Amino acid sequence: MKLIIQIPCYNEAETLETVLDELPRRLEGVDAIEYLIIDDGCQDNTSEVARRCGVQHIVRFPQNRGLAKGFMAGLDECLRNGADIIVNTDADNQYCAEDIAALIAPILEGKADIVIGARPIDEIRHFSFVKKCLQHFGSFVMRRASGTDIPDAPSGFRALSREAALRTNVINDYTYTLETIVQAGREKMAVTSVPVHINEETRPSRLFHSMWSYVKKSIAIILRVYMMYQPLKAFTYLAAFPTLIGFLIGLRFLIYCWIGQPGGHVQSLILGCTLLLMGFLTFMIGLLADMLAANRKILQDTQYHVRKLDTMPRRTEGEN
Repeated sequence: MKLIIQIPCYNEAETLETVLDELPRRLEGVDAIEYLIIDDGCQDNTSEVARRCGVQHIVRFPQNRGLAKGFMAGLDECLRNGADIIVNTDADNQYCAEDIAALIAPILEGKADIVIGARPIDEIRHFSFVKKCLQHFGSFVMRRASGTDIPDAPSGFRALSREAALRTNVINDYTYTLETIVQAGREKMAVTSVPVHINEETRPSRLFHSMWSYVKKSIAIILRVYMMYQPLKAFTYLAAFPTLIGFLIGLRFLIYCWIGQPGGHVQSLILGCTLLLMGFLTFMIGLLADMLAANRKILQDTQYHVRKLDTMPRRTEGEN
């Protein structure tokens, strides 16, 4: 059983050595532990620090591609190097390395495919009251969208089994945290969470420049992923509003006709018919999207088998 701990990095030379020093060297149930660094276009000596600290695997981008791209590149490299379990953690030393044992335990026991580290949001001192409320609300929305019971959806401290990593695919360029949970929930993967601890803040988050920016991007990601995995339901909800309003306006016109006062209400009839047509077309788009989603599932299954072949563990020299 091989565990590879991957750390996405962007100019993390100052904190990386501390993070690596705290990572576990031995864990019960694990035969080998290796480390992987994703150098996401770092402009400092992050890669040099990683090599000096004995990191076995380094993925380097010539320019910054973003957290989501780095996460996926790390997964692929971990799979190629024979990882049975992959743990993703941050390079700013936010998460306590001691919790990795608890994080991988459900996977070792065969109870989960993906495990999310749930931070004690209400106890984090450097989180403002507004940020804590948004974290709770965002996780609530994610639970509804994904069909899971994850209490801390934005947490980047997570463990994946080899099978889950093979099936994981991130489309957006911003972050992997939200999309992967919706995908896992809708693909019926076994997703759970364990409570974890965090260290004191070493620097402000580089993922977003303002809280409002993060909220806008997160909402866009959730809506896009939900419409991708539940298109018929999503477009039915969208069609319901104009259809209902159009029906009520049309009913109002019929009532006027019944009492003998149809004159002067033709505009309402036109508006009602327009809204009903909009609702019908939106529902038809949902049917078309649902058929495309069936093709997407076939493509995902094909991609899974291609990735499985492409990421087969590399043979070392001398092996038959």
